[in-house]
Amino acid sequence: MHAGHKDRLADLRRSISHLEGGSRKAGSLPFGIPVLDEHLPDGGLARGALHEMIEAGIASEFAGCTTLFTAGIAARLKGPILWCLTRRDLFAPGLFRAGLHPDRVIYAEATRDRDILPLVEEGLHARGLAAVVGEVTRLGLTASRRLQLAAEGSGVTALVIRRWWSVAEKDLVSLPTAAMTRWRIAPTPSESLPVPGLGRERWQVELLRARGAEPRSWIVEACDAKGRLALPADLADRSDQAPVRRSAAR
Repeated sequence: MHAGHKDRLADLRRSISHLEGGSRKAGSLPFGIPVLDEHLPDGGLARGALHEMIEAGIASEFAGCTTLFTAGIAARLKGPILWCLTRRDLFAPGLFRAGLHPDRVIYAEATRDRDILPLVEEGLHARGLAAVVGEVTRLGLTASRRLQLAAEGSGVTALVIRRWWSVAEKDLVSLPTAAMTRWRIAPTPSESLPVPGLGRERWQVELLRARGAEPRSWIVEACDAKGRLALPADLADRSDQAPVRRSAAR
């Protein structure tokens, strides 16, 4: 191939990369679990992109596991975290247990759910932040697309936790969004210990939707003090760390 052709090809690739947005430049944040990271197109959670988190199981309206899962992701990013919310039920010691020091968190409180997304979008334009977390009930295609574009433009990661207090609000979760990934987190029984006590919490982590990856489910141990997940030793070779059925919400 002639040098001129190579230069034009390189220019074309740069142009395509620019049109696709900045998330690719931002790299990814590995979970540190090979079977999970290898399943994701970027080798981990794409930075500078929008990711959606949903709670499943008993008391799902409180989003306990999902909040800790999200806090663990934020903990492994470097820099301050903007957390946007309407309910004052966020437990700082719980975030700390998942690796996110309270001193790193900037809280932005709104009185109405519809005011959260503008706060998230504004935060995504602040390049000094590592991530913006938003707790919302409603997230449509248009609004989520705005967040995705803002995240791509700044390289700041957007993490949206879906919350609800009624069946009608819960049904909104099944509607499509422009998030790069959609996750569903549910508590699952911990390992039985030979002596009385509580073992490390376990979650069922389901990847419901991702660009370039099939739905899949894993059983993992909850975030440690550094925000890291782990694959339980007694489940590492089980075949049910497997694809999610197509009937799952997307």
